[in-house]
Amino acid sequence: MLLRRPVYIFSTYFVMIFSCVFFLTLFKTGSPEKMPIAVVDLDHSSISRRVVHELNATQAVDIVAVTDTYEDARKLMQQGRVYAFVVVPDRFYADLASFKRPEVVFYTNNAYTIGANTASKQLLTIMTLASAAFQREVLRKKGLPDYMIMKRLQPIAIEEHFVGNPSSNYLVYLVGILLPGILGLIVLMITIYSIGSELKWKTSRDWLRAAQGSFTRAMVGKLLPHLILYCTLGITMNIVMVRMMHFPINGSFLWLNVGMVAYILAMQSIAVTFVGIIPILRVALSAGALYGMLAFSLSGFTFPKMGMLPFVQALTNIFPLRHYYLVYVNEVLFGNPITQSLPSVAVLIAFTGLQMLIMRRLYRALLYQYFPKD
Repeated sequence: MLLRRPVYIFSTYFVMIFSCVFFLTLFKTGSPEKMPIAVVDLDHSSISRRVVHELNATQAVDIVAVTDTYEDARKLMQQGRVYAFVVVPDRFYADLASFKRPEVVFYTNNAYTIGANTASKQLLTIMTLASAAFQREVLRKKGLPDYMIMKRLQPIAIEEHFVGNPSSNYLVYLVGILLPGILGLIVLMITIYSIGSELKWKTSRDWLRAAQGSFTRAMVGKLLPHLILYCTLGITMNIVMVRMMHFPINGSFLWLNVGMVAYILAMQSIAVTFVGIIPILRVALSAGALYGMLAFSLSGFTFPKMGMLPFVQALTNIFPLRHYYLVYVNEVLFGNPITQSLPSVAVLIAFTGLQMLIMRRLYRALLYQYFPKD
């Protein structure tokens, strides 16, 4: 069946290769760059033009328009041409010279979260630096030495460190779990299909007959080739991310792959459980798709678990992707001893016991075929 039906080749190799190429090339440098923004310059002074120039020189944003009115910049944002715009007020330079604290206003379109946050952060950084530069020049003219000026401008020095990901590569946080999530969804759906199709086309008795009536032998014979295929894809995916895309690996690469194998086994077991509970192919596929898609939202890599409602936090534990995420974070980012990942791997292995609960029901369904085919 693996060689004869195109759905297997398309849904495994093609989908995973396309996903890897698409997501791993999404951000060439690992973070969004040149987010388009606009500037409303109401002052037209040398200082305001310098601020605009410094802002445009940064890597994260690109000034695509300098307008004279707020309405023009708002239209650009409503048209989706800019993610944010900044309004430099009238008398900006005059108020700075007279120490009246001019107010610079940022407007961001948070319908595009990443673009708006990146632009807003860059705008805030540049305006903070511009303010500090102006104060430095004033204090220098008053005769203060540079070391005293720096103490006044920044009395508390702040150092920022990205744990396990010093380059702040966004792909490490997102794609490192997104791709395993896609693989897990493929494992779930294809395993349901491979068993459910035996029921749909009423070939399950031939399958059991080939296994000499042994349900265990039939399931091992069915799932083992799939397991080898999925483990090959998963380990190859990890090799590409760590060796070719230079994802950090602060822990054990071997243990990361152990977690991958345990994760695939857990997804196969859940797929068998779905078919055993609902021995109708189309219904089992629908239920599996719903379960698999919820894992992306409830695994904790897009929205932190501690920010969820208490009952939702409890639900996160029923998804193997959540436990693989904990292994990934420990081995890739934190680099803690493998004892920190061991509980998550143990939970993934425990998922394989689910299929034991429905073994009798699934065996009877395969043998007697007493369910509706459509």
